[in-house]
Amino acid sequence: MSRNMLQQRLSQDELAEEAEDLLGKGFRLSLVAAHDDNDGFRVVYLFLAGWPDRRVELEYVVSKDDPAVRSLAYLSFAASRFEREMADLYGIRPVGHPKLRALVRHEHWPEDWYPMRSDAAPAPEFAGVGRFPFIPVEGPGVYEIPVGPVHAGLIEPGHFRFSVAGETVLRLKARLWFVHRGLEKLFQDRPAGGAVELAERISGDTSAAHALAHSLAIEDALGIELPDEVHRLRALLVELERLYNHVTDLGALANDVGFGLANAHAQRIRERLLRLNAAVTGHRLLRGAVRPGAVTLQALPDAAQLRSIAVDVAEVAQLTLQNGVVYDRFAGTAVLYPQDALGLGCLGYVARASGMRTDARLEHPTTALPVTEIGSAAGDVLARYTVRRDEFAAAVVLACHLIESHSGPTEFAEPLPSPDGARTGIGIVEGWRGTIVHRVEVDAASRITRAKIVDPSWFNWPALPVAMADTIVPDFPLANKSFNQSYAGNDL
Repeated sequence: MSRNMLQQRLSQDELAEEAEDLLGKGFRLSLVAAHDDNDGFRVVYLFLAGWPDRRVELEYVVSKDDPAVRSLAYLSFAASRFEREMADLYGIRPVGHPKLRALVRHEHWPEDWYPMRSDAAPAPEFAGVGRFPFIPVEGPGVYEIPVGPVHAGLIEPGHFRFSVAGETVLRLKARLWFVHRGLEKLFQDRPAGGAVELAERISGDTSAAHALAHSLAIEDALGIELPDEVHRLRALLVELERLYNHVTDLGALANDVGFGLANAHAQRIRERLLRLNAAVTGHRLLRGAVRPGAVTLQALPDAAQLRSIAVDVAEVAQLTLQNGVVYDRFAGTAVLYPQDALGLGCLGYVARASGMRTDARLEHPTTALPVTEIGSAAGDVLARYTVRRDEFAAAVVLACHLIESHSGPTEFAEPLPSPDGARTGIGIVEGWRGTIVHRVEVDAASRITRAKIVDPSWFNWPALPVAMADTIVPDFPLANKSFNQSYAGNDL
C-alpha cells in the first residue's frame, strides 16, 4: 500500500456511492487500472484532490468467469473512457455504459484477443485493414473531409474526420491509438530500479517529467524518503523541460498563421535551451538525470543565461502579438469554454487557459516551491498562447530561484531497499503539458508487476473536437497546435 493514501476494497454498489461522494467533494478521477490477478481481475480507481494533497484508491474484484463492472460513466466522462480502455485491453465489460465502443482497439484486431491479460497469446497477425465507424452528419450541403492518419512532416499518426457545411466544422471526430505500443505491458517483470528508460520514452518531449513520475511511484512503493535538495534539483529539470517545449510552441503557433519570422527566432532560442540541457545532464532531452532514488546533474544552469533567454522570448512574443494578422487569427478561435474544460477533466495549460485552477506542483507537491499560477478565462488560441508565454517567464523565475538557492552537490543516489511484501506507489508530476500520474505495483522480489501511466494528453485530446465546433476548417492546424497533445503519450 502506498503512503499517504486511503485504500478501500468495495462492492460495486459501495464503489459507485463512494465515487459519487468523492467527485462531489472536488476529487477528480485521475486513473483507472485493471490488474489480472490469480483470483480475478482487480480494478483500481485513483481519486485525487489538492490543497491539501489527498489521494483515495477504491478497489473492486471482478470474476474471471463474468468480467464485468458497473459503469461509472454517468458520473464522470473520464470514467467512461477508462472503462472503454479496460474493455479493449482486458475484456472487462462496463455494464450500463451509455456508448460502449472501441477506444484502443482498431477494427483489424482479432476478436477475443485482450493483450493485457496474463494468459494473452503473442500478438497474432493482424488481417485486413479494418474500418472504424464514424457517426455521419447529414443535411443539405454537408460533406466529410478525412485527414490522416498519415500526415505531412514529422507529426505522429492520427485520423481526423470533419463533417463540414461550407467551411464551418459541424463535427470533428479524432481517431487515435495508431502508435499503441503496449508500453504498460513492457514494464511488467522489470526490476524496480530498471525501468526508468521506458518511462523516458513514453512521450519523447516529456522525458524528465515521466522519468520523475515513475521514480516517485517506485520510491513511494519502496518507502524511500529523499532529501529536500533532491526534490528541488528534480524540479529544476522539469522546469527546463517546460522552457524548451513552451518556446517551441510559441514559434510553431506563429508559423501556423504564416509568421515564420517569429518561428525562426523561437527555434533559435529552443536550440540554446537544448544545448543548455546537454550541459546540465549530458542529454538534450534531459534523459538519464532522474532515476528511482537518484538525481544526477553534471552542472547547474547559468541563471543569468536563463534570464537573458526570458527577455528574448518576451520580445518574440510581443513581436508576434503586435502583428494584426496573427492577433486576429488567434483571438476568438477554437474556444474551449470553462464548463467544457471542467466536464472533460482537462489539465495543464489547456485547462488553465479555460479558467481552471490546476497545477500538481501546488496540489501534490514533493517540496514547497514558489510557483506563480498562470491562467486565463478566454479559452481560445490566444489564451493558450499567452498562458504558455507567461508560464515560460514564471518557469525562468522558478528555475533561477532553484539554482541560486541550491547548496551542496548536484548528484545523489539512495540504494533501493527490498520491499516487505507487495507494495503500491503513486507518482504525480506537473509536466509541461499538465499533470502526469504513474501508479506501480512492486512484489516482494522488487519486480514491477503492474504500471499504469496517464499522460495529460489522455484528458486533453477529447477537448480538441469540442473546441473545433463552429470553427472553420482552415483554422484546424492552428487549433490543433494550440492544444499540442502527445499522440504517443495518449496511445501508450
